[in-house]
Amino acid sequence: MLYFDGCPSHAPAGEALREALTEEGIEAGVDEVAVNTDEEARRLRFPGSPTIRLGGKDLFPAPEQEDWRLGCRVYATPEGLRGFPTPGMLREALRQALPTAGRRPAS
Repeated sequence: MLYFDGCPSHAPAGEALREALTEEGIEAGVDEVAVNTDEEARRLRFPGSPTIRLGGKDLFPAPEQEDWRLGCRVYATPEGLRGFPTPGMLREALRQALPTAGRRPAS
């Protein structure tokens, strides 16, 4: 998860991601990468904070842009625009990205 220091959506996005991973039975850690300069944003092609990637691919692809810089990211959720995806949105994105890999067997 890429974010910038002071992002108000960073902590709740991390919580939602960890909840989604647990609910999907996916055993994975969450690496958090601070992106705090426009230079880092350009190098990482950072569309805004928070950005959640799996294997280097954005779980919610953003349109390509010419000028990558620090800023907040907005997600269209069932509850309206928010600063991070809901656990349900994350679960669906994880299912599409990892159809069977990394899941614990159902008990």
